Amino acid sequence: MSRRSGILEFAVLGLLREAPMHGYELRKRLNTSLGIFRAFSYGTLYPCLKTLVANGWLIEEPGSAPEDALAASLAGRRAKIVYRLTAEGKEHFEELLSHTGPDTWEDEHFAARFAFFGQTEREVRMRVLEGRRSRLEERLEKMRASLARTRERLDDYTLELQRHGMESVEREVRWLNELIESERAGRDQRRSGPEAPGDAAQQDNTSGETGGLPRHGGSTRPDPSDDTAK
Repeated sequence: MSRRSGILEFAVLGLLREAPMHGYELRKRLNTSLGIFRAFSYGTLYPCLKTLVANGWLIEEPGSAPEDALAASLAGRRAKIVYRLTAEGKEHFEELLSHTGPDTWEDEHFAARFAFFGQTEREVRMRVLEGRRSRLEERLEKMRASLARTRERLDDYTLELQRHGMESVEREVRWLNELIESERAGRDQRRSGPEAPGDAAQQDNTSGETGGLPRHGGSTRPDPSDDTAK
């Protein structure tokens, strides 16, 4: 399996964990919610869905509206197929969510992982964020070293492009620092604060905690899949 197809399978499973969808809905959500899939096509999505069905992680069901199925039949068209996550598929997705290896720090995979942080346990979020920050700091150091070696040979426009790339990486590192500090603050607050009735049950459900994301007012967060950060 290629890295790209693995990211797509992860994203499809994550979206279907929220609710069953048909192919068009899935493609729309992938395009709008996960920008890393802006350019992919049905020719990419449907083989992925068929693979997930064959693995037992999804099942295919007819559309829920009988009149829609009848109208499609009368028009000579196939009724829309709805894809639903199976119990095995949910278990597989949760295993993927717990993974924190180096591939989760790369540009496209990190963007997909971050989109499902609301379903991810706090400690896993921390490891992914810290790994991503470490990877970008390494990239930034290489970019600075390269610029120092080649500065004299670059024209003004190429130099500005190099600087723009470095600034993009620096901006994402600052954003990651804020996220990591917010996660730590939320964890420390839970540990030190008094436990009110019902708090224990709420704390057990760590996959839904946001960790207290930083508020940026009118500013926007850097896109982890931004090409200028590569």
